[in-house]
Amino acid sequence: MPAILRVFTISIVLLVACAVSTPIAQAAQTPPQDDAVVRTLEPLMAAEFALQAGRLDEAARWYLQAALAAQDMPLTERATRIALLARDDDSADRLLSLWRRQGGQGVNFLAAEASLALRHGNERQARKYLVQLLDMPGDEGWRQVLGVIVAGARDPAQAATVLETLVRQGRIPGKLQAWLAFGGLAQRLEQPELAERIVAEVVKRFPGEPRVALLRASQLREARKKDQARDVLAGVVEQAGGDSDLRLAIAYEYDALGDLDAAAATLARGPQDEQTYALRASLLARGQDKTALVALYDELRRHADTPDPQRRLLLGQIAEFLDRFDEALGWYQGVPGGPQRWPASLRSANVLYELGRAQEGFAHLHDMQADAGAPDDARRDAYLLEAALHEKARDAVAEKDAFSRGLAAFPDDLEILYARALSWERADDIARAEADLRRILVIDPESVAALNALGYTLADRTDRYQEALELINRARAAQPDNAAIIDSYGWVLYRLGRNEEALGELRQAFALQKDAEIAAHLGEVLWVLGKRDEARKYFEEARQIDPDNRSLQRALEKTVPEKSTP
Repeated sequence: MPAILRVFTISIVLLVACAVSTPIAQAAQTPPQDDAVVRTLEPLMAAEFALQAGRLDEAARWYLQAALAAQDMPLTERATRIALLARDDDSADRLLSLWRRQGGQGVNFLAAEASLALRHGNERQARKYLVQLLDMPGDEGWRQVLGVIVAGARDPAQAATVLETLVRQGRIPGKLQAWLAFGGLAQRLEQPELAERIVAEVVKRFPGEPRVALLRASQLREARKKDQARDVLAGVVEQAGGDSDLRLAIAYEYDALGDLDAAAATLARGPQDEQTYALRASLLARGQDKTALVALYDELRRHADTPDPQRRLLLGQIAEFLDRFDEALGWYQGVPGGPQRWPASLRSANVLYELGRAQEGFAHLHDMQADAGAPDDARRDAYLLEAALHEKARDAVAEKDAFSRGLAAFPDDLEILYARALSWERADDIARAEADLRRILVIDPESVAALNALGYTLADRTDRYQEALELINRARAAQPDNAAIIDSYGWVLYRLGRNEEALGELRQAFALQKDAEIAAHLGEVLWVLGKRDEARKYFEEARQIDPDNRSLQRALEKTVPEKSTP
């Protein structure tokens, strides 16, 4: 049963159970129009249908009616969440009042109270609920506060004001993890002074804790003080010792600074396993440090006498990156068995293609596709890789044929359909991309990826903005805190001409995830609103993350003159 209908079904069962428990004589005296089940069922069905259609404003109104009729706390909680998501503050007010009368309590209730108070601009009232959450034992309360500040605030300025007050009043729990999380939030909200204050407080509370230094390094990196960030990291590397998690965190910071060699060197300091070796290889490959990668390759193959499938697969991948395709093929073909056999077999086809033996590679993939002993996911991936190689060869006919044969072998496979939809979109065949995404939604009406992809495609590549909004709203209802979905929502609001609303959503998305596409969208909206210096800042952010991002290139073509392009 689709999850979106579960509460609907449960609520109906509860209502029917209540009706069954009513004395027969009493039921007989009750006029049919007053029956609680009848009065609740119609608006509840209408609410669910509106929600499935992506009409959140309509769903919120029907949910309110159903909750008032049912007097059922789980239904009231769900209705409140939908009203908040739809930004229907009047309905949310009435539902929260009902929830209070029903004895509402706990993290979800307090988070809803705080979110609506922020919506109304009543920061003092919101802080009262946030403090109650922060005072709860365990971690769930303060984690909810993070979510409320990011998603509940009307804009980043209000979020920063609330966070600053909580810090100044000493309300953050005395846990290192909580302080680090709120420090990270201050950075994402682009509040360097507040982040500095949090770092100072953390240093005072947790002296000598290396993870505090990581927060400091992250703060300096966000402030573009990269040399100072490197100095801080250099001072903490020695403390990592045998702490693999700490080494991984330090390597992450070096990676974010663009110091891939330093990240790999950090991982090389402690005990090694296959995951560490793979991460080091990936970092060195991304950094194009072939000298260090050759050294790692030589180190690994000295100990590859035994037929360790994982080691040989990794050696094949490193050799492939080093363009030693003959060696890579040998390593892949030498994987003796186990789950690594199938990815090694797939990589063999790719290596044959790179060796100029494309027909052998395609024949190898065809053999995998026909191998009844191969796992279904390996056979399916053979079709996907074949399509990708044909795309690389710019053979669109053969690419689409691979997809078609894959779907003949695996009817309605969601991954093949999704990959083909993206291929159609890259080729500017929006009608066929839409057809495949809609086919996914027939098979799995709750596919958040397909809902978001189709909604975004319609918003970005057509003028069917209302339809796009409804699809994206369905994705938002399932995953309201997903940065990619919030970005899509902001983008369709922009396309609808609701620029100020779009700006708020895109700022929230970027606070949740530093992504080139989100930054490009944010820059374009800021440019249209006349905030061009800030727009250029986000275009530069996007360029640093991914200079080839398609959304960035389109935004620059529409906004920044060529002479001032970042």
